[in-house]
Amino acid sequence: QLRLVESGGGLVQPGGSLRLSCASSGFSLEHYAVGWFRQAPGKEREGVSCISNRGGSTFYAGSVKGRFTISRDNTKSTVWLQMNSLKLEDTAVYTCAIPESTSCPDSNKSYVHWGQGTQVTVSS
Repeated sequence: QLRLVESGGGLVQPGGSLRLSCASSGFSLEHYAVGWFRQAPGKEREGVSCISNRGGSTFYAGSVKGRFTISRDNTKSTVWLQMNSLKLEDTAVYTCAIPESTSCPDSNKSYVHWGQGTQVTVSS
């Protein structure tokens, strides 16, 4: 069984912080880039961030750059998304996914394995 499991979502006030975790089960993440995606109610899924297999390259959507930070520890087969200065528009289901590559792909369509997602709600 190959699984990606997200955790860390919850309810937070505007300006607050959350740290999401993405851990693999049944395989190691060390040979894969990992991306974070989100989907808000009534909207399309959007790519949020990506990190290469060794962590040497990272990418962020313009809407989260400067507020979110992606990191990883391959000894723990875990990738985190630190979310600071959260805004109402950050409310969404956040999902991690991997492509069949070590580097972050140019297209979000290249991600082939997905977790189930964790809910992040930013509300006052």
